[in-house]
Amino acid sequence: MTHPDSRVAVLIGLYETLQPANLDELAARYARGCRFKDPFNEVQGRAALRRVFQHMFETVKSPRFVVRDAFVEGDQCFLSWDFHAGDLVIRGASHLRFDAAGLVAEHRDYWDAAEELYEKLPVLGALMRLLKRRLRAT
Repeated sequence: MTHPDSRVAVLIGLYETLQPANLDELAARYARGCRFKDPFNEVQGRAALRRVFQHMFETVKSPRFVVRDAFVEGDQCFLSWDFHAGDLVIRGASHLRFDAAGLVAEHRDYWDAAEELYEKLPVLGALMRLLKRRLRAT
């Protein structure tokens, strides 16, 4: 996917081609004191952000992002994406806030860990589906 905003276009290109070899290039697009949060991590700084992505490559089979949509308003960006890991696909979104230099100062990922991950696990998935049925409005 391409985008007319150069800050966003570069990030999309990096996310969609992300490999361990280009993690430093990705981290360089983030402010030194950047903040990153997802359902499992909350870190601050480029080195910590890089460790989150490095850990992904160490623990997940063939991780890959496909950006579906990008919306930009001023210093904020919202990306919707699919994360592929082997046969698993997780749909999520990222809210990015840029600083005055055009670097990512804040990055928050949103995705439903229960639906997108836990429900797909053998034992825990059965429990999650049972809870979902019991809590669903009729």
